[in-house]
Amino acid sequence: MRNNSEVSKLNLKETQMAIKSLKDYFQRDLANTLNLARISAPLMVRPETGLNDNLSGVEKAVSFDIRNYGINVEIVQSLAKWKRNALKEYGFKSYEGLYADMNAIRPDEELDNIHSVYVDQWDWEVIIKKEDRTEEFLGLIVREIFEVFKRAEEYINQVYPNALSKKLPEEIFIICAQELEDLYPNLSAKDREREIAKEKKAVFIKKIGRKLNSGEPHDVRSPDYDDWDLNGDILFWDEKIDNAIELSSMGIRVDEESLIKQLEESNKMERVDLPYHKNLLNGQLPYTIGGGIGQSRLCMFFLEKSHIGEVQASVWDEKTIEECNSKRIFLL
Repeated sequence: MRNNSEVSKLNLKETQMAIKSLKDYFQRDLANTLNLARISAPLMVRPETGLNDNLSGVEKAVSFDIRNYGINVEIVQSLAKWKRNALKEYGFKSYEGLYADMNAIRPDEELDNIHSVYVDQWDWEVIIKKEDRTEEFLGLIVREIFEVFKRAEEYINQVYPNALSKKLPEEIFIICAQELEDLYPNLSAKDREREIAKEKKAVFIKKIGRKLNSGEPHDVRSPDYDDWDLNGDILFWDEKIDNAIELSSMGIRVDEESLIKQLEESNKMERVDLPYHKNLLNGQLPYTIGGGIGQSRLCMFFLEKSHIGEVQASVWDEKTIEECNSKRIFLL
């Protein structure tokens, strides 16, 4: 954590009120911009459906038995695959979409000032046509979402003009993961993100998941939701923490061909027998684009907080609590 002696200009009560105002404004504008309907989403799913997000494939989902039914369920890690199935079941049409509050518990997370065991984000998904599965269309949606971020910043800064400042540039910079590696060949992936975010202030790094020329991927991604050639992350430069902060992971979802290709590359071909994967391969699911936008990180960035615990109620060890208290960082 950066040793920043400047404490938050919003007190605890103001912070709670600002969180509500910012979230309400952002989700309403996001829904209007992308033509999204608000729906209810599950907190838990049955693992045998294949609907849970496997993230990088290492994290273990929190699971428990429902005694009355004698069945096992998992807390969702995200709604990446569930949303695509929901669009079909609810009868959505082309260029219509949905969004939902996604709450997850990730006990394997490496915890720090921007990572919590509790994850809250807006998960969104839109039906597109097969011909939309292009980098150009992906870039169009990225820029539309960035405009939502900019309008949210303008709104919350007007509400608290003496506490908050303008942080975002006029445009978001788009670069693919291989270009970024070529630009900083001697840096780690996270250090490359830091350098490009510090220079451009807002950046979308695309094509994440497949191995780069170095032999390593920019980051590990599950093979069965994003198309690794048509996805990416939105990162902003956060002066408060002196680092890059990821606000969103998103992408055009796999079609029949890219699903098989990525499952083969990942040695995960056994997943083709799961109901979700069978439906996708049989052409029974729509083509979509979607992603997740971190709610707490959004608030942390725009409200200029040093720790994610200042904008969400989670669990921290005594060392973290004492360190934050010494820096006058008040955790919820």
